[in-house]
Amino acid sequence: MQNISVTILMALLACACKKEEPKPAPTPPPPPAAAKSPEEPKGLPAPADVAAAPADAEKTSSGLASKVLQQGTGKDHPSSEDTVKVHYTGWMTDGKMFDSSVMRGTPAEFPLDRVIKGWTEGLQLMVEGEKRRFWIPAGLAYGDTPRRPGGPSGTLVFDVELLGIKKAPPAPKVPEDVAAVPKNVKKTASGLAYRVLTKGKGKEHPTAASTVKVHYTGWTTDGKRFDSSVMRGEPAEFPLSGVIKGWTEGVQLMVEGEKTRFWIPGKIAYGDEPGPPGRPFGLLVFDIELIEIKK
Repeated sequence: MQNISVTILMALLACACKKEEPKPAPTPPPPPAAAKSPEEPKGLPAPADVAAAPADAEKTSSGLASKVLQQGTGKDHPSSEDTVKVHYTGWMTDGKMFDSSVMRGTPAEFPLDRVIKGWTEGLQLMVEGEKRRFWIPAGLAYGDTPRRPGGPSGTLVFDVELLGIKKAPPAPKVPEDVAAVPKNVKKTASGLAYRVLTKGKGKEHPTAASTVKVHYTGWTTDGKRFDSSVMRGEPAEFPLSGVIKGWTEGVQLMVEGEKTRFWIPGKIAYGDEPGPPGRPFGLLVFDIELIEIKK
């Protein structure tokens, strides 16, 4: 039987749910769940109010409902860009438990802007040490139709305990030339444009078969940041053969220690037409620092 816990934990990362193509740099998922043993209990008992939010639950304009189960000891609330450490259990309104870090015995840790909308909004209401019950409408979760047989759908109920907050580094400044490709930059036959921001100390270039370690930030031409390893505080590592064509081509032009700005046309990125919600399209701008080449 498929390990449901692993599937749902991965599904919590919204981008992983919505993008089928390789990303420029994958976001590290929460720790993988251990395989269930035959002796493991089937699930934790559902709350008595699992079927619907009670009248005394707090509600937001989005439709998210919540109720504090345990007061926290912290004072600060996480932002949407912070990384949080939590214990949680999730049920559908019929009382069926579909995921639980509590059952696995290992807290989950992830950036708040990488999960379902109900979590991104709800966790920002909490402080460290707090335990809260959420009733998350389908539109802020996985929708009304299961994405896989037996998967969660409709309104979902989560008990979440916020164990820790890791503050995100300051956001990288939006480039002044993000709106369009400047005239004084280099271009390749594919349409890729680039400018070296910081010269590197290395001499070798990666190949398409290389694995590289990088820091990066990506913007759309309206200045909206859609992804950043810098904000996560952890470099990304991936094979150049497994990312968008603009990255495969562009990073091969770099040497270790170099930082380059790339303007990548939609045809060698994610296309020029809107795709799944949250996926960027059209001309994209990336600042990339090549930290290490791993042959």
